[in-house]
Amino acid sequence: MEDRKIHAPRQPRFLNPFAMRLPVGAVVSILHRISGVLLFLLLPVAAWLFAESLAGAEGYARVQERLASVPGRLALIFVLWAFLHHFLAGMRFLLLDAGRGNRLAAARRMGWMALLAAPVATVALLWAWRG
Repeated sequence: MEDRKIHAPRQPRFLNPFAMRLPVGAVVSILHRISGVLLFLLLPVAAWLFAESLAGAEGYARVQERLASVPGRLALIFVLWAFLHHFLAGMRFLLLDAGRGNRLAAARRMGWMALLAAPVATVALLWAWRG
């Protein structure tokens, strides 16, 4: 008789996504998907605000009041960041699909550029809008 060890089947491992160190390309990809879903889900809210602002002077004043409040301003800043990130990450993915930046160093550099450019552009646009 042959001496064989009986192995238990491998159990699935619980991977904590918050404890994993993801590469920058993965972070950009995940944020690209999240920002796209959020922008899509916020379209009815934007349409409702637009319709209310066109309903008359009172509706326009209500929309202005909502957007001028602290939660409204924070929401606008978040939506601006989400749009900029989604746009810049989308441009990165289009360049990758076109064969540009496929080397590891270039892909990482483009990932960092997309990841950092969105908040920088958000702050720059807010500064330009305010000034």
